[in-house]
Amino acid sequence: MDFLRNTIGVLAGLAVAGLIITFGIKIDSSWITYKEFAPFEHWERLLQTVQKKDSFFVALLFFGGLGVTFGGVVTAVIVKYAKVAYAILIGFIMLFIAMLDIILYPYHPVFYKISIFLIFFPFSWIGGKITEVIYERRKKRRKLAQKNFK
Repeated sequence: MDFLRNTIGVLAGLAVAGLIITFGIKIDSSWITYKEFAPFEHWERLLQTVQKKDSFFVALLFFGGLGVTFGGVVTAVIVKYAKVAYAILIGFIMLFIAMLDIILYPYHPVFYKISIFLIFFPFSWIGGKITEVIYERRKKRRKLAQKNFK
């Protein structure tokens, strides 16, 4: 049962991260070269059109960090044990996808290639820690409430 719960948690975290990145790409209408909701089917053409626009890649880094943070929070809320580890797994999977993107499509600037390592792991760790801190505070409040009730 835990395996199913953990798998659902990871998939939900990845979905949240993907949605946030998708919405982040849509903030500037000049970047949109596709008709579908998500840009991922037409990713190469999108990268070709924004190749010289550093603002696109800055936004992609920002929303990537935001996405893995919230994806890590969602994952950590769903899984039962090792919340931070599963949140970091979201960062690892997103980093792997970003590395594949860089390898397959040569349109990324150098600062983006370097910065993805500095974004995905720390921000997913922060997402897991946020959830851990919230759970620990909730646990302390329950203990204090039980202590005061007696």
